[in-house]
Amino acid sequence: MINRLPPWFRQSLPSDMALSRMRHLLKFKVNTICKEGKCPNFGECFSNSRLTFMILGDTCTRDCQFCAVQKSNDKPLDIDFDEPSRIAETVQKLGLKYTVITSVTRDDIEDGGAGIFARTIELIRALNRDIKVEVLIPDFKGQVSSLKCVLDSRPDVVAHNLETVKSLYKKIRPQADYALSLRVLRRIKEIRPYSITKSSLMLGLGETEEEVEEAIQDLRNAHCDILTLGQYLAPSSSHYVVREFITPEKFIQYKELAVNLGFKKVLSGPLVRSSYQAEELYNSIKAEQ
Repeated sequence: MINRLPPWFRQSLPSDMALSRMRHLLKFKVNTICKEGKCPNFGECFSNSRLTFMILGDTCTRDCQFCAVQKSNDKPLDIDFDEPSRIAETVQKLGLKYTVITSVTRDDIEDGGAGIFARTIELIRALNRDIKVEVLIPDFKGQVSSLKCVLDSRPDVVAHNLETVKSLYKKIRPQADYALSLRVLRRIKEIRPYSITKSSLMLGLGETEEEVEEAIQDLRNAHCDILTLGQYLAPSSSHYVVREFITPEKFIQYKELAVNLGFKKVLSGPLVRSSYQAEELYNSIKAEQ
């Protein structure tokens, strides 16, 4: 177990603007993965009008060992059908031009929450069709109907995170499936070939260099367009422990590998998270088309 952060993790305190945005979000009664997931970048992102909304409530039905979001403990969970309208209103009031929508995993809902994703996108676009929307979706247990429901709402980027290497799934993501996540990414391209797809890996969980390279290759074989690589940080002492701090040089090495394999865009570094600089990555791809 590693208790001390290396020097490249130093960050400034959140600005007054970031704290003000957090207070606004509490007033609007919406959730963000920035807060619920204890993201280390929330101060920087909130100060620059970057945030990732979390829909379908604040409680997850899965028990991933790396995640700070609270778990259901088998208690019945509600569906808040007013949540999409509050998200859309918040996007408008904060003047966001690009927003990311993710969710907890709701295995208790027949469509996995796909309809709420679609409704959220539709309401945002009803207020302003120029707002770009990226979605970070769960695997929906592989249901093609749920994927089609989300894709029919025409998100600008569709992300689904692989999260870690194949050998660690049973230990860290016991209710998820490595092969299924890759199939989800492939199926997105089959349904809408021109979709921009994206995935993310956390490093420092005990994976080998060869396993990281294999996962990167697997994602490219699934025709994934954007890859983000970041350092895992344990949200608390009760979560899976950090096994290794990956050096900035190693992140550069992995980025070079991914670029050479044909990813359109790669963001790789200790503080990178799946939605970090999402707007910049999207704009960069569009500028090159």
